[in-house]
Amino acid sequence: MGLLQEEFEEHAEKAMTLPESTTNENKLILYGLYKRATVGAVNTSRPGMFSLRERAKWDAWKAVEGKSKEEAMSDYITKVKQLHE
Repeated sequence: MGLLQEEFEEHAEKAMTLPESTTNENKLILYGLYKRATVGAVNTSRPGMFSLRERAKWDAWKAVEGKSKEEAMSDYITKVKQLHE
């Protein structure tokens, strides 16, 4: 698990320098995978309909709920690599 964790952390840093053209949809995918990999399953209630940004982030996290921590890390790494190409 150590190597995957290291690579995940390395790509989490790279995610901070994504191209400006990165879509909100892709940012939400990364957010959901990151939260799944670092926190686990959704552990909060869904934000209200007036908190659109927080609600979208919660939905992205909820969407990857079936993934294991390792799957989420691996998918996150792959996504960051794609967005940096």
